[in-house]
Amino acid sequence: MRIMGLDFGSKTVGVAVSDSLLITAQGLEIIRRKEENKLRRTLARIEELIEEYEVEEIVLGLPRNMDASEGVRVELTREFQEKLERRTGLQVTLWDERLTTVSAEKIMMESGVRREKRKDYVDKIAATLILQGYLDSRG
Repeated sequence: MRIMGLDFGSKTVGVAVSDSLLITAQGLEIIRRKEENKLRRTLARIEELIEEYEVEEIVLGLPRNMDASEGVRVELTREFQEKLERRTGLQVTLWDERLTTVSAEKIMMESGVRREKRKDYVDKIAATLILQGYLDSRG
């Protein structure tokens, strides 16, 4: 069994997956799309990864505002959660993702990733941080 972590953005979805012991999260890839509302290929790719990695649960980052209020992105994320659950039949747990993108940026800066290259990795690292936080919370 593995758990998948997703960082859902307007045109990208960062993907991470746990190890089989549910201890660590590893970034897999960033799924990109041309338009925000075009999710068919994104969902199909997620299904392929679920099958390949034998995923039994999904953790989806919930982008609340810093004051814990919910904006438009939260509503879109909840809609994506429903689509994922319908399409995959898996439980999709929402996980507070506040500051994960900031943490991902900091990790890349400390690792010496050039500013212009950071956007190529930030969503995958954010998905990894979301999933690792969830795994850590399970004990």
